[in-house]
Amino acid sequence: MNNKIDFAVVISVKNANPNGDPLNGNRPRTDFEGRGEISDVCIKRKIRNRLQDMGERIFVQSDDRCDDGFTNLRDRAQGDEELKKLMKGKDADAYMKKACDKWIDVRSFGQVFAFKDKDKEGGVSIGVRGPVSVHTAVSVRPVDVTSMQITKSVNGEPGEKRGSDTMGMKHRVDFGVYIIYGSINPQLSEKTGFSDEDAEKIKQALISLFENDASSARPDGSMEVHKVIWWKHNCRSGQYSSAKVHRSLIVNGDKIERADDIAGNVQLTPLDGLEAQVFDGR
Repeated sequence: MNNKIDFAVVISVKNANPNGDPLNGNRPRTDFEGRGEISDVCIKRKIRNRLQDMGERIFVQSDDRCDDGFTNLRDRAQGDEELKKLMKGKDADAYMKKACDKWIDVRSFGQVFAFKDKDKEGGVSIGVRGPVSVHTAVSVRPVDVTSMQITKSVNGEPGEKRGSDTMGMKHRVDFGVYIIYGSINPQLSEKTGFSDEDAEKIKQALISLFENDASSARPDGSMEVHKVIWWKHNCRSGQYSSAKVHRSLIVNGDKIERADDIAGNVQLTPLDGLEAQVFDGR
């Protein structure tokens, strides 16, 4: 890569739980001001899933999306004979290069390979720092979280005597507009081999971020990508800092009451010499 890239994604959530907090009864994540949050880990998971749908090889796979028969990261890494030999030879640089060449998520987001040696003391611990960084998504204004009780009318085990009064809880964000920010660093791409073609794949994954992502907490159509803004600098270090580029995107949250209002309330402040490409979500 010869050009730094910054990006932003404007998404909406309607009657869905975009990212539950396990420490808070799986309620949607919020900060102290009541603004909704979606963790960077959650966003990277969705990007990985979309890349996998596009036919790319992924190292950190979800159990329900496993496509190579390996149920853990160690087995997946050792399933490659060349990587297995490099692990025994303690050649960290060669191991990193091979792993980056094989898996797009490793050369994009980085990865820590820390596995114990079963036969003797020690093991391998190799860290890969990826060029693609993703921020925690935050809503443009505080969100309202609605909770409802749900009942269970079927026994899960023989001998249980449970009726329809067995209670559970379900939580959702009524409506919210979130912004995801991120950057791609050309200097770090040198070590992992991340290319312009890989950057294009990341962009396509962001445009279709919520495809094949439906669940009980996120029904189809409840989460939508509205805009993807893609800034490509004219040099490796960038004409402007990422912070300044990200601030050039203005979303007037106070004027947005529903998803149809988003398009007319997304503005970009022009930055001299920096072109911004704007794409609509699918």
